[in-house]
Amino acid sequence: MDARHVSFRTFARALGGLALIAGMVGAWAAGSPAWAKTVKVDFTAVETEVVIDNKGTTYKAWTFNRQVPGPVVRATEGDTIEFTLTNPKTNAFPHSMDFHAGEMDFLKNHKQVERGETHHITFTARKPGIFFYHCGVQPMIQHIARGMMGAIIIDPKDPNALPKADREYVLVQSELWNNPDDVQGMFDRKYDHAVFNGGVFRYHPFLGGKPLEAKPGERVRIYIVNAGPNNFSAFHPIGEIWDNAWASGNPANKLTGVQTVVVGPGDAYTVDVVVENEGGYPLVTHSLTDALRGAIAVLLVKKDAQKLPLMPFVEPAKGK
Repeated sequence: MDARHVSFRTFARALGGLALIAGMVGAWAAGSPAWAKTVKVDFTAVETEVVIDNKGTTYKAWTFNRQVPGPVVRATEGDTIEFTLTNPKTNAFPHSMDFHAGEMDFLKNHKQVERGETHHITFTARKPGIFFYHCGVQPMIQHIARGMMGAIIIDPKDPNALPKADREYVLVQSELWNNPDDVQGMFDRKYDHAVFNGGVFRYHPFLGGKPLEAKPGERVRIYIVNAGPNNFSAFHPIGEIWDNAWASGNPANKLTGVQTVVVGPGDAYTVDVVVENEGGYPLVTHSLTDALRGAIAVLLVKKDAQKLPLMPFVEPAKGK
C-alpha cells in the first residue's frame, strides 16, 4: 500500500478526532455542561399557624411547605431547576415565587398564583452562591414578613472553589410583627422581634433555645440570608473573626479576616469560621436592637458536638 495513502488516512482520522473534541468543547461553552442535572422542587403554599418562640407561642403565618423559613433548595452551578408552586383552594390569598438565583423573564415566571392554581418555573442556575427566595405578591412586605421566604444554595461546579467545610448551617434573618395583619406597621418599621430561622432566640440555650454545635478546629460554614423585609444585618461572631467571607456566596467575591459582614435585605453571604477552643460563641447581628429582640444564635463548640441538619430545629407545622 502506498505510504502516502496511509499518511492521508491517518491525517483524516486525526482531523475527525479534533473536530469531535471541538464539538464537545463548543457544546460545553454553549451552556450544556456534561455534569448538569435536573433538580425538581415542589412547594405548596400553606396558610397555617407556626411556633415562633421557645414558649410555644403560635403565629398565623403564610408558608412554603408549612414551615418558616421554607425548605432550603440546593443545586449545583449549571443545573436546571424545575420548580412547581401549588396554591390550594383552602388558602385565602394568592402567592408566588421569586428566586434570586434565577435569571428569567419576570412577567412570565413571577406571576401571581391564584387559589386552586399551580405554576411551573424552569431555569438554569448559572451563577454559584447563596441566594434569597420569597413570595412576590403585593403587599410583598407582608408576604415576606409572614414567612414566605427562604434560601437557595447553588454550589460551584468546581468542588475546590471553596475550602471544604466540616459543618454547614443556614440562618435566615427577618423581622417579625406580633400582628401579622399590621401592614402599615410593616411599612413604618414598627416590628416586635428580629429572628433567625423564624424563631425568637431559637438558638439561644440560656433563653430556652437549642444551640448550633461544632467541634474545636472544624471549619463551620454559615449561609446567612437577610429576608428583611426592611432591616440590614451586621453579622458578627462574638469572640471570633470570620476566616473568610464571600458576598452572595460567589467564590470570586472572597474576603479574608472579616469582623462583620453587612447583609442588606434580599441579600446573602457565605461566611466561614474555625474555632480552636471549646466554649460558646454568639453569632449576632451587631445592629443591637435586632440582636436583643431575638437575632442571636449561639455556636457551642465542644469535643462531643452532635451532627445537626442544615437548618436545625425548623420543622413543618402540624396539620393536613
